[in-house]
Amino acid sequence: MNTRITVKTKDEITRIKALQKEIEQLKKLLLKKDLDALVLDSYLEVAAEDLGYKSVAELKKKLRTKP
Repeated sequence: MNTRITVKTKDEITRIKALQKEIEQLKKLLLKKDLDALVLDSYLEVAAEDLGYKSVAELKKKLRTKP
């Protein structure tokens, strides 16, 4: 049976906990950004439909052209 023993100093443990907390914060931020992008895409789909465009791409193309 293999046994692994890891010895860590208090500084290492503190650093590991700080990094784990940072990872959790970054995961939450990434999730929020993904949800924001999904909401924006949904708004564009609704706007395109309401304005009579066949697709979001068509709406974006129309918005890019300058009169």
